[in-house]
This record gives sequence, structure tokens and C-alpha cells, in this order.
Amino acid sequence: MTASTAKRAIAATDFQNIKVLSEPQFISEDKYSYVITSVNSGKEYESQVYVHNLANDSHKQWTSGNHRNHTFCVSPNKEKAFFLSNRSGAAQIWLTDMDGGESKQITTFPNGVFSPVWSEDGKSILFCSYLEKDDDISTLKELSKEEKQTKQKEAQTKPLVVDRLRYKSDARGFHDDSKAQIIQYDLTAGTFRQLTENEADHHLIDVSPDNKNLIFAANLEEDADSSLVSDLYLLELQSKEITKLTDSKGSYHGAAFSRDNKKIVAYGHEFEYAGATLTKLFIYDVDSKEKKLLSRDWGIQPGDTMVADMRLGSSETGPVWSDNNESIYFVGSDNGAISLYETDLEGNLKTRYSDHSHLFGFSYNPDTKSFILGVSHPTDPGNFYRLAADNTLEKLTDVNKEFVSEVALSSPEEITFTSSDGLEIQGWLLRPYGFQEGKKYPFVLEVHGGPHAMYGQTFFHELQLLAAEGYVVLYTNPRGSHGYGQDFVNGVRENYGKGDYQDLMEAVDYCLEQYSFIDENRLGVTGGSYGGFMTNWIVGHTNRFKAAVTQRSISNWLSFYGVSDIGFFFTKWEHGVNLLEDPTELWDISPLKYAENVETPLLILHGEKDYRCPIEQGEQLFITLKHLNKEVEFVRFPNANHELSRSGNPALRVARLENICRWFEKYL
Repeated sequence: MTASTAKRAIAATDFQNIKVLSEPQFISEDKYSYVITSVNSGKEYESQVYVHNLANDSHKQWTSGNHRNHTFCVSPNKEKAFFLSNRSGAAQIWLTDMDGGESKQITTFPNGVFSPVWSEDGKSILFCSYLEKDDDISTLKELSKEEKQTKQKEAQTKPLVVDRLRYKSDARGFHDDSKAQIIQYDLTAGTFRQLTENEADHHLIDVSPDNKNLIFAANLEEDADSSLVSDLYLLELQSKEITKLTDSKGSYHGAAFSRDNKKIVAYGHEFEYAGATLTKLFIYDVDSKEKKLLSRDWGIQPGDTMVADMRLGSSETGPVWSDNNESIYFVGSDNGAISLYETDLEGNLKTRYSDHSHLFGFSYNPDTKSFILGVSHPTDPGNFYRLAADNTLEKLTDVNKEFVSEVALSSPEEITFTSSDGLEIQGWLLRPYGFQEGKKYPFVLEVHGGPHAMYGQTFFHELQLLAAEGYVVLYTNPRGSHGYGQDFVNGVRENYGKGDYQDLMEAVDYCLEQYSFIDENRLGVTGGSYGGFMTNWIVGHTNRFKAAVTQRSISNWLSFYGVSDIGFFFTKWEHGVNLLEDPTELWDISPLKYAENVETPLLILHGEKDYRCPIEQGEQLFITLKHLNKEVEFVRFPNANHELSRSGNPALRVARLENICRWFEKYL
């Protein structure tokens, strides 16, 4: 077998040429809206809203400008629509008439807004915004660019006083005293009404079809600063009376009212296996408040746990009620694929769509009982399809036709083997660009983060790039990964560096046995987050790899406990102990302890503003290895957080990929 080189090899900069689809949303039986996110000529992300008329197959661009425009939603009477845009600075709600005309900005909140939804009568829009305790929402105004600069300069001259355990997060940075509150905007009066006031973050989820209630998630417990609880609450819109639906034992999200207002479906779990607990699906009776578990016998993980680097923008993944309130639709993760599932109210599960692919979002039309599906394949960044009631499938878009036609993409070959202790391990292998029989190729093992996530059948630019650079690329789902049931995903807890390390090394052994074109003397390894931890662990426990790149990694669990935004609970969740309970155990599973053993040239990549795996983790490892005269290099990315590889500054994303390729080129 010899691969054709008629098409060019993919490049590090090519993610900037890819249009990323998201947010399919039915407007009517023959129209749906969607969002395209791309990198513009200014090397910045921009998102635009489009409407596809299925009747005449025309696509109309609804927004413009070098902005992030998204979350487009048409009113129930189909006359108006809102969308979020950062054209004024922060993400604000803009209102537009469906028959055309200029869009009108209706919110000017300093911190922007998020999670907007229409009331079912179309007379109001409900949304969330971060507010200070004494904010008057009727007078709040967004800061000008100059005012923001002045505020930032003032902040640099003042000390930050911290009195909370959870005072920072990778997404928000250092927290202020503002809390997410739910607000209602009356379109007729043009006035705002604040619906929640507790000193807690409230996350709006859904509004009932009869316009009487809304559902939100929050932690209103006294120990909320240290508690990971997320309860569901019912808020009566007229009186603002709040009723608690769950019992402060778990974490719940993704709730939705049935179309007859009688039931609520929701995702959640009670931390039975800490962070490795499979998400469950529950039904609540609105009147009796009784809760029923639907997913008792399921082995799949509801929701999308796929690891990918080209999935900008969010999309609906369920749960969504059917037209007759007798079925619920949602996406689920299983064996390296994301598929569309349907369950009845007794938990009888069936698959509605599955094609060894990544179903990254969907929209359901109750009138036609059809779906718009967003689907990505390893050789297709993503397109929309219509799934009819009779399960016939029709492709609706081909937005990356030019890119796919000119770039050679490697199709993955699935591997499955049984580990030495009896677990079935799934993975995929990419052959290098221009592959020729009889030739030996260098090899790179990729390790995903999480650890409770999943590699699989999706487009992954970084993996394709390494194949284009001439490497055989292996990516697998070792124990701890989602998609293979509760026992499998729980298998890594209190087992870091043991069973997971065994799975990865045996995956490499399997490939060396099965594929004669792999050069066993030119093996490389890389990964980010947990994958970075595992890369660090691997080079401290074997010398079989000739080059390694560790990204946003963990090297020292002792310090991670105190510096990460999740450290204070994550070490207990994953390792069974925290710093004070057993520092010896945490040190024993810290890659830093084994730095003297490292003989593999190691490149350390880390974002300066990564609060999930703070940069001090990379610093400790670099200084230790450098002090030991090891072959090591440290690359620090300014203003980059934990999401650098997925949604970071485009120029820094290119630099990151170029550094990875440079290191492997040098040593492999």
C-alpha cells in the first residue's frame, strides 16, 4: 500500500483555513440557523450566524464584522431573533427582526451576558450576568475601551485580597465579588427585572412552556466555597419563589421541561465515583417532585466527552423532549464515537444515529420529527446533515470542501487489544503522509487529558499534522477514559502511573508487533494535562522513547494541591488522599520524584495563565532537569490558559504546533 501525494500535506497554520460549524437550530420546518467560526485576516477568531433555507438550498449570512456572533435564537412567533455579540466589547444581547433591518443592542452589562432564552410567549428574554451585590441593573453600562484600560491599570496598583478557597478558575482568572444572577428583559416595556439575588452563581437552564417557571442550577449551601454540589431549583416567575428539586448530594445540569410542563429531565450524579462517575439521566415530576432514574442499566456516558482541537462554539447535546413527551433525545459517548440516542420514560434505550463519528450537536423539530445533526469525521472537520423521521440521512453542507480537496488527510486504522490484566483497549493509528511499503517511520504516541475523556472518531488537526510530518501516530483510550462503562472509567483512580501506564506501553508493544513499518528506535510521546502528567511519568520510568513533549502538565501532586483551581479536591478524588493526609503517597506518584531517571530529551510547553495546571508545574520540572544536566527546553506562552491548544490565540496555537514538530524533527 502506497499513499498518494497528489494532495499537499497539512500544515501547522491550516487550522486557520478551517471553518468550524456549531449551533444548528431549527427555525421552521425548512429553515435552520448555524454558526461558522473561523480565523480572520487579522488572525483573530470571528463567528458569524447563517440561515439555511432548505426549500431552495440557499445560505444567508445573518451577521457580519470581525466579531464573535453566536447563540442565535428565533422567538416563538418567528418574528424576532436575538443573538450574542461582542461587537461592543463584552458579549451582549442583540435583537433583530426576521424580515430584516438593523440589529439593536438591548443589554449593556459591564460583564456581558450569557445563557439567554426566550420566554414561550415571546414577550421576554431571560439571561444571566455577573453582578455585584448592590448593582442597579437599570443603570448598568458597559465600560468603554478607555475605561477598561483605566480600570486594568488601577487594578495593577492594588493588592488582591483573598478570603475564599475558590478564588480563581482557569476560565475566569481571578474572581471578583460578582455572582451570576438571572435577569428578565421585557421587550414591550424595555425594562429589566432581577430574578435571583443570593450570594451565589445561578445558571439559567430552561423556561417552562407555560411561562410560569424556570429551572436553574446553583450551590446555595452554607459551605458552597468548599462544596462541589450543584442543585436544581425551580423559580416561579411571578412571585420569584424558589423550590429546591435535588438534595445537595450531587451535581446536576442540562435540565429541560417536557412540552406539557409536567416533567423535567436532567443530567446528574451523586459523586459515587467522584470525578469518574458516569452521568445519569433523571426524570422529575413537577407536581410530586419525585425523581426517577432512567439510565440504571446503561453503559454509555450521556454527553460529549470527545477530545478534539477544532470544536470552537457550543451546540445542543440534549436532553431534548420528543413532540409527544414520551421520548428523550441526547448524545452519548461510547467506544470512541458520539452518537444520538433515544430513551422512553422507562429507560429503554435505542440508537437513533451512529456512524463511527463525532456527533457534536443537534436540533430536533417536533413538527417533522426530524433532526439537524452536526457531524465530524477524522477526515472531515464537520458538516450538517438532516436525519428524517424515517432515519434517512441527507448531507446539507460542505463548508470545508476546498480545504479537504487540497489537503491529504490520514484515515485512522482502529486497533483493539487485550491488556495483560484482561481489559480491552481501543485505539487508532494514522499512517504518515506519502506512506510507502517497506519504509520505516518514526512513531509518536499521543495521550489525552482528563483523564476522564475520550479519543475517537473526530477531526483532530494536531494528530493529522504529525502524520503529515512523517510520523506514525497512535492515540488510545487507556483505563480512565470514557466510553467503556463505569468500571473502566474508574480504573485509573488511585492507580495513576500503574494500570494506565501499562495500557499505554502495551499499546505501543502491540503496534510494534503488528506494523513492521514502525521504527522501534525512533519513538516519541506527547500529551497535555493528564496526558502531560503521563508523558512526564513515562520518561521517568522508561528510556524507550527518544523524544517527548509535555504540555500543560502536572509534575508534582504536592504543590498541585495548593496551586491548581481544582487541586484542593482533585487530589482526593483521583488519588484518595490530599496533601495533609498522605504527602508520601502524592510524592510517590509525582513525576518530579523520578527526574534523575529521565534520559529522554524533553520539551516542556506551558501557558503563563494556566490555572488548571499552573505553570509552576512546568517550572519545577524544567529547573530540576536542567540542574541535573538533562536535555530539556521550556517554552512559555504569554496570556495563555489551559485551553491554548483548543481555543487559544491563533498565533500561539501555531507556535505551539511548530515547537512540537521542531522537537520531534530534531530527535526522531
